[in-house]
Amino acid sequence: MPDSLEWGSVIAAAVIMVVAVVIAVVLRILSGRLARRARDTRWAWDDLVARLLHDLALPLALLCGAWLAANVLRLTPRTLDITGRVLAAVTVMLVAFALARMGAGIVASTALGRQNSGASATIFANITRTVVIGVGLLVMLQTLGVSIAPVLGALGVGGLAVALALQDTLANLFAGVHVLASKTIEPGDYIKLSTGQEGYVVDINWRNTSIRTLSDNIEVIPNQRFSDTILTNYHRPAQEMSLIIPCRVAPDSDLDKVEQVVIEVGQEVMAEDEGGVKDAQTLVRFHTFAESSIDFNVILRINEFGEQFRIKSEFLKRLHRRFRDEGIEIPLPMRRLVVDGDQPAHLLS
Repeated sequence: MPDSLEWGSVIAAAVIMVVAVVIAVVLRILSGRLARRARDTRWAWDDLVARLLHDLALPLALLCGAWLAANVLRLTPRTLDITGRVLAAVTVMLVAFALARMGAGIVASTALGRQNSGASATIFANITRTVVIGVGLLVMLQTLGVSIAPVLGALGVGGLAVALALQDTLANLFAGVHVLASKTIEPGDYIKLSTGQEGYVVDINWRNTSIRTLSDNIEVIPNQRFSDTILTNYHRPAQEMSLIIPCRVAPDSDLDKVEQVVIEVGQEVMAEDEGGVKDAQTLVRFHTFAESSIDFNVILRINEFGEQFRIKSEFLKRLHRRFRDEGIEIPLPMRRLVVDGDQPAHLLS
């Protein structure tokens, strides 16, 4: 082949690569603008598609340019075949990583939409990412001419050894999947374990569950712990819950008047505070003749577990003020002791 033709092929290949770079840069800029515009919308799916295009625009343009340049250079059939296989394998892995990122985003977006909270369940996103990348790796090996049947057989034998070595890790993984699939708990729920840990579920990943306590600390609990402990979920079957507040009045109080005052105060608090259920009824239940008082419980309805502290504080402040205005006595603990049968009794407080 004449040298002029060889140099012409090299120049043509260089021109193709320059054009590919220019196209890649233009596509990168356009996809970036598209991604920024997609972020301004409320729909989450356009963000994922725009991100996919942004991730693939530059590398795919360069790979296409490299393949065209390789054909222009008139390489030997064997060299061209090897180059094509390598470029195809790289393309497969790039697409696999981009699709894994998109799939994880779809799973996370779907879970977030169903939970309606700022929490996340990364275990499903991680599983999706791992599966897509694994399939992409097998396709890449097949593209390179490597038979995947022996690889799958080796993975089966090796997987058994890995499963035996990572029993605790796999137990936590399957426990986390089971917890989410059965909807025992979900990110955003307030839970309490029989071992004493309690708080809002922040995240459930492949090994442990993170909960945020009311003091804004993070506690990390292995997923397997949920299968062998008693758990209370304060957000199931609904986030609304009853708030029971113990109270007491003097034994000589007019209980009908006490009940009326308490109900009025309870209705005011639930109607004015955003944490209360406005249409709920305030209940008063007298239950005990104590030594120096009549004890009763006030039952209010609140929207969510974390609202109980503010509601209880506001209710007690208003009830104390109303009892004072209405002349209803809140007794101190007192006990009557008889020192001598011939002597008058003394009251000790």
